Amino acid sequence: MELTLDSQQRDLRDGVGKFLADHAGSAQVRAAMETGAGFDRDLWRRMGRDLGVLGLVVADEHGGAGAGHVERSIVSEELGRTLLPSPFLASAVLAVDVLDALDDQQAQRELLPQLASGELIGTVAEGARAVSRDGGWVLDGRLTPVLSGDVADIVLVRADSGWFLVRTADSGVQRTTLRTLDPTRRMARLDLQGAPARALSTKDSSAVKSQADDLAAVALAAEQVGGMRSVLDMTVEYAKSRVQFGRLIGSYQAVKHACADMYSAKEQAVSLVRYAAWAADHDPAELPMAAALAQVYCSPAAFDAAANGVVLHGGIGYTWEHDAHLFYKRAKTSEVLFGSDRARRLRLADLMGA
Repeated sequence: MELTLDSQQRDLRDGVGKFLADHAGSAQVRAAMETGAGFDRDLWRRMGRDLGVLGLVVADEHGGAGAGHVERSIVSEELGRTLLPSPFLASAVLAVDVLDALDDQQAQRELLPQLASGELIGTVAEGARAVSRDGGWVLDGRLTPVLSGDVADIVLVRADSGWFLVRTADSGVQRTTLRTLDPTRRMARLDLQGAPARALSTKDSSAVKSQADDLAAVALAAEQVGGMRSVLDMTVEYAKSRVQFGRLIGSYQAVKHACADMYSAKEQAVSLVRYAAWAADHDPAELPMAAALAQVYCSPAAFDAAANGVVLHGGIGYTWEHDAHLFYKRAKTSEVLFGSDRARRLRLADLMGA
């Protein structure tokens, strides 16, 4: 097991980091999240066309890079570091992983190249009821919350009788953007009323969901690590320049200890994410446990780091002008995005046989 990055992976990290530094600064992030779509569509297409990061785990024959989950976790970490608003987690992670886990080769040939290029945006949802009608299928039900559901072109829906493909432009699909705590990550409600659906072939729909959930947990944990890095960096820089009572606040023991605790938590999170991503590529049997460990640790650790970052910035950390509160909001929503802390710990206990 290798927890350090090789030279190609470091090059990927540096390349994505430079691209985001040039195109996803604080002002650009705030401008993107205020748009109707909630993200920069041109930048999204460049991420697919120029960087090739939207199809990192997509096989070569389907227009992807044929890389691995370690590489995708590197990109997720950089996206979390900048808080770039984008449907990456919904489309390049959830939708790609579900399609890859299905047995439907026709759907893979048709959709994966478009997802990898950024031409299509996908997402995943569950809870609909499938009805056979006129030799085909339609779906009914309210799906909420759906990650990036307001901008997705296709939705892979796990219904009562398997997985289905729904195109959001079709009749019978009504989308409503939800107001959420985090302005950099969009959620939506999808109301399906006789929405045309295409059945997708798979031997075990539950196994597809379990695998996609584990891989999404790894990607989200990597994103949380990126957020922890940024919060730590901005807090340390602030502590080295802010003067109170005639002294730099970084000279106070309480501030030193808080920053040291943030650093230690971040380093532990990095190790867990690296191992989970490695397991996804090299030891699939170990993935469920590794993903659960990463999720159980990283979600509260990222929120604690963001909360401490706001506190250590003092009053300015609470203002709209400072980014500390944006990291706080992202950390809180990410903490509950894929379930509660209790549910995560119970699942980990089950995997441990406890």
